[in-house]
Formats: sequence, C-alpha cells, structure tokens
Amino acid sequence: MDSLDRKVLPLLLSLFIGGLVVAALISSKIIMVAGVAVPAGVLAYSITFIISDVISEIWGKDCANNIVQCGFITLLMTSALAWAAVTWPSAPFWNGQESFSAVIGSTPRIVAASLVAYLVSQKHDIWLFHLLKEKTNGRHLWLRNNASTVISQLIDSTIFVTIAFWGILPVGEVILGQWLIKLTIALIDTPIVYILCHSLRKQAQLADAI
Repeated sequence: MDSLDRKVLPLLLSLFIGGLVVAALISSKIIMVAGVAVPAGVLAYSITFIISDVISEIWGKDCANNIVQCGFITLLMTSALAWAAVTWPSAPFWNGQESFSAVIGSTPRIVAASLVAYLVSQKHDIWLFHLLKEKTNGRHLWLRNNASTVISQLIDSTIFVTIAFWGILPVGEVILGQWLIKLTIALIDTPIVYILCHSLRKQAQLADAI
C-alpha cells in the first residue's frame, strides 16, 4: 500500500479537487442535457463521487473523510480568491470586467449552496458506503457504490438547487433533471469503480510481493 499512498492517492486527490473546483466555477450556467436542464458542473462534480467511492473502498472511511475535508477547505479558498479577483480594481486598459464577473463572480447564494451541498452529500455518501459494506461483509461493491451515490446525489441536488436558485428557476424541475443525469452517471460509473479498485488491489499485491 505504500506505493499506492505515494503515487496513486495524490493523483486521485488531485482529480477530486480539480473536479470539485471546476464544478463550482461553472455551475452558475444552466445547460440542457437530453432535454433536461442541469447546472453545467454536473459532470465534473459527479467525478468526485467516483473517486470518493474508490478511496473509501481501498483506503477506508477515515481517508475518504479527510479528502472531503480537504475539498471543503479548497472550495473556501477558491471562493475567496475568486471574490478577490472580481472585486479587485481593474487595470485602466482592461475592458473585460463585466464578462469576467459574469463567469467567475458566482453569487454568494451559489457559493453557499455549493459548500453546504458538497459537505452534506459527500459525508453522507461515505457514511452510507461503509454502512452497506459492513452489512454485506465487504461483498457487492456495485450495491454500495450505486446506493450511496444515488441517494447522496439526490441530497446534493436538492440542497444546491434550493439554496442557489429558489425564486429564480423552477427548483423542482432543475432538481429532478440534475438528479436524473447524476443517476445515469452513477450507473455508468460502476464498471469504472470496479476496474479502478481491481487495478489498485493488484498493484498493492504486486508491491507487497517485491
């Protein structure tokens, strides 16, 4: 496991943080996917659930929770830096403030929605994942992967959309649309989780044998 800790875990953490930050920065735009209205960050954010499930399976609950906490701190820092960049006086010759603010300057509601939804849903995902792992004696990875992600993504969508868009957009429609897309992604990502976990366990066994 030492080689995985040195090489693979930092990579997974980087991908987790990257997906989280990208999702937060682009979620103020609503896009259409298969006729369903969803925040643009839905795909990037869904990647974080794949990674957290893999980390939970291979490295355990404590490691997964630590990474979620790292992500929360990163989101706070990203939000603060984005706010500073938007509010800092522009150079006299620069004329892109309006466009820059529209893309980067998420409203306080969206920032708050992202932070609350992220922390609650990710913590629930890890808790349910390990509860199901305990109840099934470590069997049926597909069950805990799908059940934890599907329910946690519903929690995430409900919290985020309600806080960010209440009174602005049809909240129920956006929540349902976002969750259905995330549900589809959760079903698709199960083979990916299996492949990653199998590969990591194999690498750990080979490293131990050397």
